Amino acid sequence: MSDLSIREPPTVLVPVEVLEGESISDSLAAFLAPANVVVLGYHVLPEQTPTEQASLQFEDRAQEAVSDLAAVFRAADGADVETRVAFTHDREQTVERVATEVGATAVLLPNPVGAVSDVVVPFRGAIDADRLADLVATLLADGEGTVTLWGIESDGFDAAATVERARSSLRERGLDAARITTETTAAESPIRDIVVRSADFDVIVMGEGDDSLWSALFGGESERVADGAVAPVLVVRDRETE
Repeated sequence: MSDLSIREPPTVLVPVEVLEGESISDSLAAFLAPANVVVLGYHVLPEQTPTEQASLQFEDRAQEAVSDLAAVFRAADGADVETRVAFTHDREQTVERVATEVGATAVLLPNPVGAVSDVVVPFRGAIDADRLADLVATLLADGEGTVTLWGIESDGFDAAATVERARSSLRERGLDAARITTETTAAESPIRDIVVRSADFDVIVMGEGDDSLWSALFGGESERVADGAVAPVLVVRDRETE
């Protein structure tokens, strides 16, 4: 990897619903492989099914599926990959719990994607620009991909200043200026605009923000774009405080 000024080597949690056939493409694995990757194979249970019963019934299948996913990442980069298996009644709660346990910088919401070359980072509120820059610079360091820093002006948020700080952070980490594009736009519904525009990029990287983001991306929001039109999303978690 290039000699980057990385403050926090990023860890990416990759939750995959393994018993439902969800998978990670070779190209997405190769994109994420420069980070420390933790693959979480999970299965959502009916409310009345005890987790202990599911573990006895499905553990071997789940472990095999997770091992196969880890092999995809190892083939892409040769690095070791941590794996976890969980049977749960609450997907979001389990993902957040494991993310905290492994100190994840970001959580992947996987969606279909081909080659990964164009990344967009939408800013709709305050975010740790240094942490985000560590992640993006690490993932783009050895390739030729580009990043668009997109500030969304709403509710008094200074999008231009946030975008400029993020651009400076990426440049400090060695990312070529020619690979960074910046822009700002106004929006009445930032979440809707982000989800709609995600089809124009290969990967979205953004802050976790409020609950409406998780609802829009996991499902349940009327403005959500169909799964096949949405790029994979890396949700950068807020830094944990002591």
